[in-house]
Amino acid sequence: MGKAAALTWAQVSAWRMQQQFLEKRAGREDMLEVATRLGGLHAQVMSSAELMLAARVDGLSTDRIQAAIWREHTLIKAWAYRGTLHLIPVYIYPALFSALATLRHFRKPSWYKYFKISANELDALMEAVRAVLGGTGITREALANAAAAHAGNPELREKLLSGWGMLLKPSSFRGDLAFGESIGRNVTFVNPAAWMGAWEAVEPQTALTAVARRFLSAYGPATVDEFARWVGLEPRDAKAAFKALGEEVAEVDVEGWTAWAPTETLDALGRAHGSDRVRLLPMFDMYTLAVARHAARWILPQPLLDKVYRPQGWISAVVIRGGRMAGTWDTAETRGGIRLHIDWFDPPDVSLRAGVAEEAEHLAAFWGKPVTV
Repeated sequence: MGKAAALTWAQVSAWRMQQQFLEKRAGREDMLEVATRLGGLHAQVMSSAELMLAARVDGLSTDRIQAAIWREHTLIKAWAYRGTLHLIPVYIYPALFSALATLRHFRKPSWYKYFKISANELDALMEAVRAVLGGTGITREALANAAAAHAGNPELREKLLSGWGMLLKPSSFRGDLAFGESIGRNVTFVNPAAWMGAWEAVEPQTALTAVARRFLSAYGPATVDEFARWVGLEPRDAKAAFKALGEEVAEVDVEGWTAWAPTETLDALGRAHGSDRVRLLPMFDMYTLAVARHAARWILPQPLLDKVYRPQGWISAVVIRGGRMAGTWDTAETRGGIRLHIDWFDPPDVSLRAGVAEEAEHLAAFWGKPVTV
């Protein structure tokens, strides 16, 4: 691996802002490029996934994003990193899900015991899901009926209906299951291959290395532990992925914090100069998630961590300036539009207030409604 380099937190934050389209927004036509650079969008809360793109893309609308998901199928909604819902661009789907197919946590005896399913039953279930899903979304109940019939095991129906999500996630990790458009309040499932066309699986180690490369290019410098947590990998698999990068990565020292960065970016990192750019990032934003393990070093004072990283994995919407978190925000519907409320960590100066006002105008254009602060 490459030679160590000394960096400052200001340089790292500036570089990350640039890489994640937070310093300068992309054009509407580059929406998928933005999603690809980020490696996908956290979509446990769908409106937050939309706002992640809105924060980074000019001239965007909810309709444009919905079209990409449900009509063009260029964004695929599936359980991905850490077993959580994400919108994954089709360009990186094969490599990502070839990597996720290496996950083994659901092969542990404790997992089988907790979900009251045997290894053979799980194998039969995954094969059934692959066989019965197509390009037209079917509800959870319809999937449970079809999978149980295909496997010749009526008990699988009850297991699928009682073990929401967890028993289907292994199929998602193999690239055999994604979300279709909801029918009323009922979610539906599809086989993503029916939307994307046949895709060739990438060799697992090659895929993991590609995922690590993409992670570091957008969220680095980072540690092996941060990468393992980001994907949901066993530590040994994360280490192997970093090791496979070889001279592509170099060790860096960021004011006493040791991490890894792409070697080819060291010059750009060393030249990076931050601005006071203000952005409003939504709940579960990819930027906020990525810095969770080292936020207190520069990005957010230690006493304020629990205002952003809350219980049960809830991640607040934040105001950032130059990469540092300056407060949290939320919204409420009003008769005249939307009210934006800021909870400042410290009293804001004039430029910070002006930056938020500009962001409010940007959100107003995205939502098509007036926004007051």
